[in-house]
Amino acid sequence: MTDTLAAVDPLLDESPLPFGAPAFDRIDADDFLPALRAGILAARAEIEAIATDPAPPTFANTVEALERAGAALSRVRRIFWTVSSAQAEPAIRAIEAEVASLLTEHGTATAHDPRLFARVGRLWAERADLTLDEAQHRLLDDSYRGFVDGGAALSPEHKARFAAIQQELSALSTRFGQNVLAATADWSMRLSAAEASGLPETMLTSTAARAAAEGVAGHLVTMGRGDVEAFLAFGDRRDLRERIWRAFVGRGDGGAHDNRAIVASILALRHEKAALLGAATYADHSLVGTMAATPAAAAALLDRVWAPAVVRAGEEQAELQRLADADGVTIAPWDWRYYAERIRRDRYALDGAAVQRCLRLERVRAAAFGVAGRLYGLTFTARPDLPTWHADVAAWAVAGREGRHVGLLYTDFVARAEKHGGAWMGTLRVQEALDGAVRPIVYIVANFAAADAGLSVDEARTLFHEFGHALHALLSDVTYPSQAGTAVTRDFVEFPSKFMEHWIVAPEVLASLNMPAPLIAAVGRAELYGQGFATVEFVASAMLDLALHRQTAPVDPTAFATELFARAGMPAAIVPRHGLTHFTHVFDGGYASQYYSYLWAEVLDADAFEAFGESGDLFDRDLADRFVREVLARGDTRDPLASFAAFRGRAPQEAALLRARGLTS
Repeated sequence: MTDTLAAVDPLLDESPLPFGAPAFDRIDADDFLPALRAGILAARAEIEAIATDPAPPTFANTVEALERAGAALSRVRRIFWTVSSAQAEPAIRAIEAEVASLLTEHGTATAHDPRLFARVGRLWAERADLTLDEAQHRLLDDSYRGFVDGGAALSPEHKARFAAIQQELSALSTRFGQNVLAATADWSMRLSAAEASGLPETMLTSTAARAAAEGVAGHLVTMGRGDVEAFLAFGDRRDLRERIWRAFVGRGDGGAHDNRAIVASILALRHEKAALLGAATYADHSLVGTMAATPAAAAALLDRVWAPAVVRAGEEQAELQRLADADGVTIAPWDWRYYAERIRRDRYALDGAAVQRCLRLERVRAAAFGVAGRLYGLTFTARPDLPTWHADVAAWAVAGREGRHVGLLYTDFVARAEKHGGAWMGTLRVQEALDGAVRPIVYIVANFAAADAGLSVDEARTLFHEFGHALHALLSDVTYPSQAGTAVTRDFVEFPSKFMEHWIVAPEVLASLNMPAPLIAAVGRAELYGQGFATVEFVASAMLDLALHRQTAPVDPTAFATELFARAGMPAAIVPRHGLTHFTHVFDGGYASQYYSYLWAEVLDADAFEAFGESGDLFDRDLADRFVREVLARGDTRDPLASFAAFRGRAPQEAALLRARGLTS
């Protein structure tokens, strides 16, 4: 094996390791740019062969050929983005902008090749006469739309401007993300034992270990969301709660890592790009092909949920204020979670610290695997022999019923300074069957405090959420790689992930985590408490994202946000879950004008989960098999609404969302 590995390029060639696992132990930062350039050259040669094919265009020699093109480049690209997001050491950050620029240049050049567009365009024009199945028709439509959205139909002058915009957006997005990463990594708060008063045992342990590793006494709290939200919920020192809250919401808002001008530039460039493509606004351009279809439809859902959520949040704030009056406190944003935690403990007997003692990270991971086993017949076998990008990462071979190999899963759950914030799922190789069966290689990343961290219910939900994305990729069963697994519209991709969240609060699952029956009952009683706050902070972010991308002229983003929230009646003691200057989903991710997608998908997941409630069995084998067959396995081979209806037997009903959030009258 050693001789074989030495002869194989760990980035450009298919890996000879079991399951095709990448040889991360043989990859250095210096390897990426040469491999990327080589991959681009190989992809260009493959694309040139398609463009110059003397035969008339057919689905096989054009669309399928494009599906095959660039395999080596895809390997390099996927490995780089995995490492740059989860282990962004200085050498990786130093080349990130150049990598993004090279990939953007290659993608734009491909989209602007008139020979390719002519071949795809001819097939699309003749699509009614072609003998294609449903998936192939959809792939042809998506291919044609991809060229048009990439500027293929523009004049030479406009193509040049489009290409320049793409490069500028790529550079700005990279800078935005790096600023957020740096602002997060640069801040910490050292605490004495007295200053750490109120923090749960699990947090005290992890923050003390972090301080010891840094060679300081006491406790060290970071800017990771887990630390921040736990301190806001449990920390007794109000002045320190305010300090950490202001630092968290102020990331990128001035100082050495200022993102304010970057946000304004990105918005202006996106609007210009949309105008070149003939759209009134960026949101109008972006939502074509989504389930919502139009910005107006997405905004209408947000409005319908916003109104009852604001009312509920007002009721919650009044109750919090009555409790805070005894302390002489007027509720501010840094007080909300603290007093809400006291209500959960006093009214619902929900002891957050006790919950964390039960929801240890490794137990929750095992519970997620167990749920997938009971629902879908999956087993997960640790593979410590496979190299990973960091010692914290674990590799798992995934098998189905009868031992059939399903895929490979990496889990990377512990926060590190080199890791971007939040949680996400990604793929190192997608499932396909174009030239034989190819099984997926998937990873999920989070930022929990430590390997033995105790999680809150919300943090455990995050793990199950990302695991739901992973299952979507692992259980994909399509022919074409562009349609595999999570390659669906944004407002559908969050459906399987949010669907999976329901099982972490199921009494059966909590019992498997050795949670005592009274505490399980308390979790159930408190499940709907705080939904006013949670809904308002989320919908505020989604409203702002969508509204900014619906503007027909440049605006000052900060002033616009202030005015928008004043008109909407935003409670003063709640802020959006993601502030503009650290909203990585929108300014360093793929959710621009589509952050509403989480709520749209929640309509689907709430309705779909009610099917299990109606059956009386959360592990109903027939329902689970149907969910795999009609949703997870289908990828983007058909209209997502058709996939939902095939599972549920009808269109989704929005009332399920309001019931799930406790916002019905």
